[in-house]
Amino acid sequence: MTAVPIHRRRFLAPLARITGGDKLVGAALVVLIVLILAAAFAPLISPHDPDAVDLSATLSGSTPEHLLGADQSGRDVLSRLIFGARTGLLGPLMVVIVSTVLGMLIGVAAAWYGGVVDSVLSRAMELVFSFPALLLAILLVAVFGVGLTAPVIAMSVAYAPYVGRLARSVAIQEKARPYIQAYKVQGWSGWVICVKHLLPNIAPLILAQSAINFGYALMDLAALSFLGFGVQPPTSDWGAMINEGASAMLQGAMLPALAPGVAIVITVVAFSLVGESIADRVARREER
Repeated sequence: MTAVPIHRRRFLAPLARITGGDKLVGAALVVLIVLILAAAFAPLISPHDPDAVDLSATLSGSTPEHLLGADQSGRDVLSRLIFGARTGLLGPLMVVIVSTVLGMLIGVAAAWYGGVVDSVLSRAMELVFSFPALLLAILLVAVFGVGLTAPVIAMSVAYAPYVGRLARSVAIQEKARPYIQAYKVQGWSGWVICVKHLLPNIAPLILAQSAINFGYALMDLAALSFLGFGVQPPTSDWGAMINEGASAMLQGAMLPALAPGVAIVITVVAFSLVGESIADRVARREER
């Protein structure tokens, strides 16, 4: 059996601990790390200016100069793909942060107070569930105009109930544990108990849901950009790139639309795998 070099073991050991030895989850985590680094250092690693036009390379296939070809305007697809990771990841990140904070506040409040508060907040979450997220985003675009702001606000509101219902469910279970009752007897206020003890204990499961939500939010925001309601050209964005490359497919140029489409699929699958892995590890810990 071939020995693994020491420098590789030093790199793989922390990764194995994080992923629990699951190679598929490890690969997903590596993909996400690469995407984040590519987005952060896009100006340094991009082979070309994403908006630079080279008419001589219009709709060209893969070449040494343009590894993923060029679009109908002669812009390098790889460079636009790398810069597109910025908007592709930033939008869902904002959605996840806002929806997670909002959902946790609503869910924990409903679980802690119960009664009328629980009924009102639960009905409110069900009402938001019944309203399609994309339709809400389109309505907000009509009010605030196209761009990233309106879709992010709409998706944050739409995804908050997913976190809220999960937070309410696990908070009810956590609230029934003896240590919560002990803190109440000692005279601790409800919000102090929630912030210092209840929230940290339910956070891992909420994190798992948020990771899964990230992938879905990425798909929804890309769909809005594809429809023309999100990030607008010439800004590099994966959804907008698919829209711009759709007409090129009729001329036999597949890469301008295929490359961002594959990037979206890989990213969504990677986030889903990582989220499900976190949820499984939390579940195994609870069984012990």
